[in-house]
Amino acid sequence: MNRRRFISALPAVAAFPVAAKALGLGEATPAPSPDIVTPRALIRPRGLRSGMTIGIVSPASGTSTSDVRDFVSFCQQRGMRVRFGENISKRVGYLSAPDDARAREFMAFVEDPAIDAIVCARGGYGVMRILPMLDFTAIRQAGKLIMGFSDITALLIAVHQISRVVTFHGPVASSTFDAFTTTSLVSMTVADPAPSSEPLSYTDRSVTTIAPGMARGKLTGGNLAMIVSTLGTKYEIDTTHALLFLEEISEEPYRIDRMLTQLWLAGKLQTCTGIAIGSFRDCESKGAGIPGPSMTLRQVLDDRLGPLGIPVVYGLPFGHVRSKLTLPIGVYGELDASARSLRVLESAVE
Repeated sequence: MNRRRFISALPAVAAFPVAAKALGLGEATPAPSPDIVTPRALIRPRGLRSGMTIGIVSPASGTSTSDVRDFVSFCQQRGMRVRFGENISKRVGYLSAPDDARAREFMAFVEDPAIDAIVCARGGYGVMRILPMLDFTAIRQAGKLIMGFSDITALLIAVHQISRVVTFHGPVASSTFDAFTTTSLVSMTVADPAPSSEPLSYTDRSVTTIAPGMARGKLTGGNLAMIVSTLGTKYEIDTTHALLFLEEISEEPYRIDRMLTQLWLAGKLQTCTGIAIGSFRDCESKGAGIPGPSMTLRQVLDDRLGPLGIPVVYGLPFGHVRSKLTLPIGVYGELDASARSLRVLESAVE
């Protein structure tokens, strides 16, 4: 954790977009989703507090109650109760349960007034299969805190963009809740009655600056493969005036290149104000897939993101890394690529 530190942020300020440049071949204009074009008021969920009940659901792959002990302890230490969904220890191949069962479990926790917030048990695979089965009107009406990462990215982005609820790219219930992870989670999700309480910033001098500068925008993002997989659907990411954050695991550099190029061809990178790259764990070449020498991950990031003309950093601690930041999707942040810092400019919870 050397050189990593949380520092008090300046008070939230009015956010404004910073224009993004396209690459030299011209801009591609993304088609708007019919579920996203009508602006509605943003809903900030109730922050976690003593007395709440947290539901643990399995909308993707399964895990076990023993794998979520760290999260249960985190909740109990803060006076919160935990309720497990019925699919947590089930297995149907790589899924926790059939699609309809996973969708029913999630919606049951959304609609149950006794459940105050929802944390996904793990990622894996399966969220995309249940998106058409979810009631996004009911999700908006409930306005509950929903958190996870990896495969859960598709759910977080869909809920934010369609239901207009702030969601949280943070640990799943089976993550390790060390001091760093817990500090970030508390700062973003726990209700603090102190009126002087302010959002926090993260600064790390070991983070790599790919393109310098400062930008503000709406935070959105998550797992790169999941974001690319939803392009062309009504669940695809909206990056207009956004600070885009990306993470990935176990992909060859040429596959990272292909996914970033697809985002550019879809017009998604050109509309960002800045890009924050997190953990790209185990993404250097292993000589698989394409014969001959490979580009390094850093070369791919420089080549695909450097010419965009917007601030870009690489190496922030979120995604598939033990000690991780919690990042809210839907509120404004500020990326200072030159100072290697990322700030959340407004509260993500009520």
